[in-house]
Amino acid sequence: MSDIALNESLAHSYEQACERLRQALEDAERAPNAAALLAVTKTKPAAMIRQAWQLGQREFGENYLQEALEKQAELADLEGLVWHFIGPLQSNKTRAVAEHFDWVHSVDRLKIAQRLNEQRPAHLAPLNICLQVNISHEDSKAGVLPEELEALARDVATLPNLRLRGLMAIPAPAETLAAQRQPLAALREALTALQSQLPETPLDTLSMGMSDDLEAAVLEGATLVRLGTSIFGARQRA
Repeated sequence: MSDIALNESLAHSYEQACERLRQALEDAERAPNAAALLAVTKTKPAAMIRQAWQLGQREFGENYLQEALEKQAELADLEGLVWHFIGPLQSNKTRAVAEHFDWVHSVDRLKIAQRLNEQRPAHLAPLNICLQVNISHEDSKAGVLPEELEALARDVATLPNLRLRGLMAIPAPAETLAAQRQPLAALREALTALQSQLPETPLDTLSMGMSDDLEAAVLEGATLVRLGTSIFGARQRA
């Protein structure tokens, strides 16, 4: 596929994704800027990120650390990029994430948060943190259990080089809108509870909603929706 054709294809799919989010916000009777699009670029080449940047996208989510670092280096000339780490985070990866990302969505235990806090360079702003919640109580999913969330949030909120912003979840797939909304509503309610429990912490972020459940997520208050395939096409290795 030529660069021109790729540009046209990406521009079309990106425009469709933005329109889908705009329509979902309108249908939910929320403000047009109440939720932002997080472009998920795992396995996508840096050239695609550059093209999305040219279309106006600034927030990008990556799952795989080494791949992300290579793309960040290749795209260092671009201004205004905001990098979100959204994949599983192991202890041996925290230093690089603390040094090279603006957000982490996948913190689910205190040890990881403490390492990020200790390893965040002093010249950088505090690292924005979302706690990943296993909202559907799935054995195979990462995330803090809802009943353990408050204790973890209280501890993370005390770490000076982190800024606790909100919650993230990847609910179990569901077929109907009503079924999709149920766990997303539970995540929203969990954030509302934390806002009461930690009134001095600026909890303003719900990272939820992907291609299959964007509308349900927006109805339940998502502020960041994560779209990858619907913008960039099927997965491929960079």
